[in-house]
Amino acid sequence: MILVGIVVAWELWVQVWNIPKWQLPSPSEIAKELAASRSLLLGHTLVTLEEIVLGFIAALAAGLLLATGIAYSRILERSVYPIVIASQTVPIIAIAPLLLIWVGYGIAPKVIVVALICFYPIAVNTVDGLKAVDPDMVNMIKTLGASRWQVFTKLQMPTAMPYMFSGIKVGISVSVIAAVIGEWVGASAGLGYLITYSQPLFLTARVFAAIVVLSAMGISLFVLASVVERMMLPWHYTENRAKSIERI
Repeated sequence: MILVGIVVAWELWVQVWNIPKWQLPSPSEIAKELAASRSLLLGHTLVTLEEIVLGFIAALAAGLLLATGIAYSRILERSVYPIVIASQTVPIIAIAPLLLIWVGYGIAPKVIVVALICFYPIAVNTVDGLKAVDPDMVNMIKTLGASRWQVFTKLQMPTAMPYMFSGIKVGISVSVIAAVIGEWVGASAGLGYLITYSQPLFLTARVFAAIVVLSAMGISLFVLASVVERMMLPWHYTENRAKSIERI
């Protein structure tokens, strides 16, 4: 209801004050642009989506591997973990132009930008999850003859998975922003490129249309991650639901 109210107020504001559509298009104008430019938007959306998928897969693989290493090795925890945390102080917008010099134009620098931004929440949350396991439970299953691999697969991973999915949901949400940043720096396709191309031409309705598609993409990816989490961790969902009922 709040969103509907904002849209209605926006429409009325533009109509009453007769604001030019190149300056601030009304929601109805944006809807018309979405319909008129659907083929153009679809082509650029597929490019951006490809960058997001490839970059997120790379971030997921690297984040899980490094998180496991950090959780099991004090050397990695003391040497690599501070670097991982410090890396987030470097603005990605400053690194993106360098990637064009190092790997050239094309999809590669955008994928790397997405991977760099998505990597951090996945790695940090997974490390926290692997360390959140109850030491008494570890000692108990070890006394029952469990190997180190069994401790990891039967106890640590199930404990860490809710944390891991929290990082995944954060990472998949910001992946859309990461892809746009990569396209802003240098690209010939993608929704970020479409926005930078349309702005100087005062195609403001098209800019807003691209933003709407990006928002829908981000929400859809977050929902998809939540669905996968619910399918893989039904016990966690049931437990959280029970806790919510108790609070009520």
